[in-house]
Amino acid sequence: MAPRQLFRALVSAQWVAEALRAPRAGQPLQLLDASWYLPKLGRDAHREFEERHIPGAAFFDIDQCCDRTSPYDHMMPSAAHFAEYVGHLGVGAATHVVVYDTSDQGLYSAPRVWWMFRAFGHHAVSLLDGGFRNWLRQGLPLSSEKSRPVPAEFRAALDPAFIKTYEDIKENIESRRFQVVDARSAGRFRGIDPEPRDGIEPGHIPGTVNIPFTDFMTEEGLEKSAEEIRRLFQDKKVDLSQPVVATCGSGVTSCHVALGAYLCGKPDVAVYDGSWVEWYMRAKPEEVISEGQGKTC
Repeated sequence: MAPRQLFRALVSAQWVAEALRAPRAGQPLQLLDASWYLPKLGRDAHREFEERHIPGAAFFDIDQCCDRTSPYDHMMPSAAHFAEYVGHLGVGAATHVVVYDTSDQGLYSAPRVWWMFRAFGHHAVSLLDGGFRNWLRQGLPLSSEKSRPVPAEFRAALDPAFIKTYEDIKENIESRRFQVVDARSAGRFRGIDPEPRDGIEPGHIPGTVNIPFTDFMTEEGLEKSAEEIRRLFQDKKVDLSQPVVATCGSGVTSCHVALGAYLCGKPDVAVYDGSWVEWYMRAKPEEVISEGQGKTC
């Protein structure tokens, strides 16, 4: 059987600029700025969006489109919530969604929204390669006009295969049914650099391997080639022919692991939605592996 054709995960700044200049019939384009920053960085993503953004973009707030009842940050919303939220941003069934963010890295939080659309059954979604950083570098048009997307009808159905829970990860420590890749920095993974959230110590889940999300990008903030990414996985002994689950601090940068695998032809990487924050809060001390303080009680 021929392999399923995957929708293009990346589009270039020039491609987006041309699509804005000469819209294509039959598939409307909707740009989404999905910028998000840890509170300690002191950046206001929504205010920055209002000051300047790519023309026609709408702002996707991952702290609004989430399960507001969860004790953990930006957990997946219900299908009904997601459908209503993105419908108000102008996304319909036929829309090609292109997601970007304004991070210094090139892409930071945007892959989370790319992954969310796919989890809810919308596969016509791409990322702007290099993000807003690369758009600026190329001197392409900017806008400060108020975003006024035309509401559309969107239907969402969550594919549960995209998400792993605390219980799934805990059971996997013994069963080893899937490989777990942690996208946080090496220092946080090892337990020697602080976590950005108060009350959470660094470290990692037993049996996980570490590929920092920045390793998937070049110094210019563009995504590395499939060959380079495949080598990244191979160097960490991650077998892409077997199940892979991604984790990080709170389920955002883990989606870079899913993106990297997707670019290698593997579209089925799941994300541990609660990630390290949930694991640290719920796990026993011996289930927190750390070269530092770890978990004492």
